[in-house]
Amino acid sequence: MAVRQPDAGLSSMRARNHMVERLKEQGVRDQGVLAAMLAVPRHAFVEEALASRAYEDTALPLGRQQTISQPFIVARMLEILRMGGRELGKTLEVGAGCGYQAAVLSRLASDVYAVERIRQLIERAKDNLRPLRLPNVRLKYGDGTVGLPEAAPFDSIVVAAAAGSIPQALKDQLADRGRLILPVGAGEQQLVLVERQGSAFRESRFESVRFVPLLMGIE
Repeated sequence: MAVRQPDAGLSSMRARNHMVERLKEQGVRDQGVLAAMLAVPRHAFVEEALASRAYEDTALPLGRQQTISQPFIVARMLEILRMGGRELGKTLEVGAGCGYQAAVLSRLASDVYAVERIRQLIERAKDNLRPLRLPNVRLKYGDGTVGLPEAAPFDSIVVAAAAGSIPQALKDQLADRGRLILPVGAGEQQLVLVERQGSAFRESRFESVRFVPLLMGIE
């Protein structure tokens, strides 16, 4: 008699539900962010050998010394951007990696422009995102430290790598009342939220984090 194989889709949804429950326990309260995290199949963005670990609260390797951020950090950064019930609007992501965060952003932002400096990763992101058919996501191969001037200004910018200091180009590409969130620091890193009001910028610091460094140029 044939053994019935477990439903992979059902198994994935259970794992996603467990991940979201853990995010709630860790203090994530934004229902929009939680719904977006539930909707996106994280296992589809990691190597097949790591798929069983896709919903653990840990960063996973992508190769080329890059990682897919842990679910809590993705959720927390987006929750900070949305504080006060704010819509993300037109959003720039610096460090697209495998495309996972762009997929999550697609459910929260009107338009997503995701930039990645490593060609191998941007090609993988395209392959990962193609089956999801997300019409509001655009991928760009380029140096994220200079932003994406041709599409600026942005209502929101999220950076998935740690900068020694906040890149002026990204601040300049914020729309009035726009927000930028990124990890800052060479050794000790902290999440920093930058809010623009006219020509003035206000910075707020949040929890300590650990990200790969933000590098210039392309590979």
